[in-house]
Amino acid sequence: MLRVEHVYKTFVPGTVNEKKALVDLNLHLEPGEFVTVIGGNGAGKSTLLNAIAGTWPIDEGKIILDGNDVTALPDYKRAAFIGRVFQDPAMGTSPDMQLEENLALAYRRGTRRGLGWGVTKEEREYFREQLRSLGLGLEERMETSVSTLSGGQRQAVTLLMSTLKAPKLLLLDEHTAALDPATAVKVLEISDELVKKNNLTCMMITHNMSDAIRYGNRLIMMNEGKIILDISGDEKRAITREELLKKFSEVAGIEEETDSVLLS
Repeated sequence: MLRVEHVYKTFVPGTVNEKKALVDLNLHLEPGEFVTVIGGNGAGKSTLLNAIAGTWPIDEGKIILDGNDVTALPDYKRAAFIGRVFQDPAMGTSPDMQLEENLALAYRRGTRRGLGWGVTKEEREYFREQLRSLGLGLEERMETSVSTLSGGQRQAVTLLMSTLKAPKLLLLDEHTAALDPATAVKVLEISDELVKKNNLTCMMITHNMSDAIRYGNRLIMMNEGKIILDISGDEKRAITREELLKKFSEVAGIEEETDSVLLS
């Protein structure tokens, strides 16, 4: 479903602030894979997702999605087949619009717009059913302005919006980092349910190693713009947090085996 081939990205090249964010990076995702991505600050995690989404152009390499070369496509054109949820819950919704209006916008993603009712009766019933599946009671607040929702509720709505029209690829960029622990657990559970229900191909960046181990069927670790560890299947299911720290120390050449290595 996704092929990232020999991708390079350098910020402010030729200056004292030059930063090699991605270095000859290669990554292939099969349809239906749920990949968690971990690594320290500056490892290149968000840069990788931004490169895939088209937010930033890459310097070299190719990005191929479902057999189509999207390397030169701008982000607004890739949005037709890539869903994305950001760290900030406010980024995925239009706060001054009603909940059902936000869902309608997402539902029409990639289609031509015409003159007609903003939300049809059939769509309203469909949205209510989808909101009910979140288990947050939002199906009774469809005409409420999104700005009145909590951060966790908005993030859950953003997740639903990003999957209403099943994308070819779902990108979750530390989407629970701004939430309190209890809300983060709920949003992660909703994420996992939506990915499984829709059989989505998904990449999720997280700083929480326990979440990286618990969710998804594949785990990659990044350091200095490269993938330094890639595990899946039985190896991923069996690995512990302590073993993951040890592996990071070994492959990254760092002696310190503490959370601060990854989470600083």
